[in-house]
Amino acid sequence: MPAGSMHADEARIDGSLVRRLLAEQFPQWAELPLKRVESTGTVNALYRLGDDMAVRLPRIAGGADDVTKEHAWLPRLAPMLPFPVPEILGLGTPAAGYPWHWAVLRWLDGDLPTPEALPDAHALAADLGAFVSALHEIDLPGGPTAYRGVPLATVDAETRSAIGQLRGTIDTRAATAVWEESLAAPSWTGPPLWLHSDLMPMNLLTHRGRLTAVLDFGTLGTGDPACDFIPAWNLLPAGARSGFREAVGADDAGWARGRGWALSMALIQLPYYRTTNPVMAGNAAHVIREVLADRRRS
Repeated sequence: MPAGSMHADEARIDGSLVRRLLAEQFPQWAELPLKRVESTGTVNALYRLGDDMAVRLPRIAGGADDVTKEHAWLPRLAPMLPFPVPEILGLGTPAAGYPWHWAVLRWLDGDLPTPEALPDAHALAADLGAFVSALHEIDLPGGPTAYRGVPLATVDAETRSAIGQLRGTIDTRAATAVWEESLAAPSWTGPPLWLHSDLMPMNLLTHRGRLTAVLDFGTLGTGDPACDFIPAWNLLPAGARSGFREAVGADDAGWARGRGWALSMALIQLPYYRTTNPVMAGNAAHVIREVLADRRRS
């Protein structure tokens, strides 16, 4: 985990707090071994509890509603998905000076993939495509609007501000051109589809290069499916993108919007996490390179 805080408004979370919360609300688990998990995640703190469980606590107010949203929707979505997703075993409430809901989850084993070390990128692309397609095909009414299920224009100002902050660090002219091409792509006119909307490498688990689980559904909801195409640039190499695109059924407009989401996220993440989360910042720099190279190839 990066040293120090990543956000100005982070809650103070340590093992002692987790122990107190468990003792008060889940005493049957309070004496199990507890160890903080070294993580590059930016919204939640994670502790392994015994061999088979984990405790996850939001760090910031912006993630405070994620736990209850997952608790409400994941049990209904999970049976229709081809890979395991988090299973909440206990929903904790604010207590012991901690202000938000938190959760005890079943532990999921696996390795975090990185773009630099994919044993079989084409197989992983097929797995990711199968997951995204299955999620988008779920017919379950009443879902909330996904965090990134909205039009790209909603993050235009923030994205352009980030481009300005990166002047001298990246090719800002090329980044602006890609961003404006994405904004100009036709909007999604279909029904809102179920989305994960944060398919970053740190939210995926693999074994021998194949997808084994998808984590952290705090941004789940419904909307434009394009935001779920971001693994094409944050994880998969250029040669595996076409297979993923075919699997998810992205047309030209959707693919352009997906590339726009990948670029916007990376542009915003790079200056924000440059000194506090080198892994996140490194992936952001990778995405920007891949997106700009993708445009040159097209």
